[in-house]
Amino acid sequence: MRILSIGAALATAATVAFGQTSGQEIRKLSLEECIETALRHNLDIQIRRYSPEISRYSLKAAYGAYDPSLSLSGEHQYSLSAGGVDPQGRPYTGNESEADSFRAGVQGLAPWGMTYSLGANVTDAYGTRPSFAADLTQPFVVTNSFQDITTGNTLSYRSTNFQSVSIRSPFENSSGSMGALSLRQPLLKGFLVDSARMQIFLDKKNVEISDWDLRNQIVSTVTAVEMAYYNLIFAQESVRVQEKALELADRLLLENRKRVEVGALAPLDEKQSEAQAASSRADLLASQGNEDTAQRVLKNLLSDDYTKWSKAHVLPTLALIAVPQKFDLQESWQNGLRLRPDLVQQRISLEKQGYIVRYQKNQILPQLDVVGTYGHAGSSTEYSGVFNQFSTGDYPFWSYGGQVTMPLSQTSSRNSYRAAKATKEQIALTLRQLEQGVMIQIENAIASVNTSFQRVGATREARIYAEAALEAEQKKLASGKSTSFEVLRLQRDLTTSRSSEIRSLADYNIALAQLAQYEGTTLERRHVNLNIR
Repeated sequence: MRILSIGAALATAATVAFGQTSGQEIRKLSLEECIETALRHNLDIQIRRYSPEISRYSLKAAYGAYDPSLSLSGEHQYSLSAGGVDPQGRPYTGNESEADSFRAGVQGLAPWGMTYSLGANVTDAYGTRPSFAADLTQPFVVTNSFQDITTGNTLSYRSTNFQSVSIRSPFENSSGSMGALSLRQPLLKGFLVDSARMQIFLDKKNVEISDWDLRNQIVSTVTAVEMAYYNLIFAQESVRVQEKALELADRLLLENRKRVEVGALAPLDEKQSEAQAASSRADLLASQGNEDTAQRVLKNLLSDDYTKWSKAHVLPTLALIAVPQKFDLQESWQNGLRLRPDLVQQRISLEKQGYIVRYQKNQILPQLDVVGTYGHAGSSTEYSGVFNQFSTGDYPFWSYGGQVTMPLSQTSSRNSYRAAKATKEQIALTLRQLEQGVMIQIENAIASVNTSFQRVGATREARIYAEAALEAEQKKLASGKSTSFEVLRLQRDLTTSRSSEIRSLADYNIALAQLAQYEGTTLERRHVNLNIR
């Protein structure tokens, strides 16, 4: 009955192991295939790919500051004023006028900072206004006198005058200007650097930053795929190690039971063997669970639709090996300082802040502008006459001059400039800190790679010695010169040595991947060509 129960236990373990892959699609993938799949389907990369596109749209929007604007307007005006009495006591009527005005213009900003406007306007005014005339129907007599200076006699005469009355006279007048060009060019504040040009410069740098940010995400994803791939290999190899451990434990249990039945072994040794078998079975189940987790970690990196991968069982085709590498610390430092995306992004941020400092310094200067206008005017009683005068250009007008605007206090501008300089110094120090951190990261990574490679050799030797020790102890047990306790201990040591060996192999390859990430050479190492634009 005991032998049957052991067979049932082995059958159950086989059923559990088989159940993990039954009904699943087996996908044998190399590391290169996993990286290629991740580059096409990883969600983190897909999300980050939008950043350069958004930055380029923002840059194109910044160039909109130089788009000219067209304005058109039309207006009708009416005015009526009250009458009154003039200083001579004559009453007069009020004005009544109407006017139609039309305007058109184009204005904008030139890339070198000059503002311009080109416009035309025409106005047609018409209505009535007061005038005075003699009223011949209402005469009156006026007596005038004067003294003759030669005789001293007073002479007089009578004259007839007519009353002056107020009447309304119609009028119409058209006037306007054509080709009225106005220019304003800054010579100090706003010269060569202004808010529009600053925004364009910053947006250009943001495009570069977003490109490097995408590169950084791709590097991180490729490194994560490598680590997940090696961890999956380790998990699967761990399952095999635990399967061998369970096989050894069950074999020893069967042998001990036979010895107990014939009286060659104490029952306590059988219980120890049963405990070891149960422990090995639990370790196998834990390893299978770790493999399932490692499967999901890798599949998450490879997919943008997990439903297509949920039933897939990935089998890596790459074997865990340790290829010795030689490293030049100075060369690794140079690669890291030159290629690390985060360092490049920080340097671009420093350039951005340098331009902001330049802009803020320019804002301290007084406003000195050269201004000028040129156009043609016209005036007539009709629209047609005005336009004829425009075409002949008989009435030009122009002006030129300068304008200086100097604020009495520069508190805002000067403190903004000081804040921009302080921010630039802060970014520069942060860059130095990052560079130093990268150098330490690389040095630590090289040391980790070397240590991991040495561990590979040491764990391999430990595994070989453990295998030899177990084999010798099993022979001693068969001849009655050893105990099950010693054999069980050596079995556990062998399982630990095998696990340590595959862990060291995985750690060595993971350390190489991390070193490449710290150096910024991941894409070159994996022959990944990027064409972000």
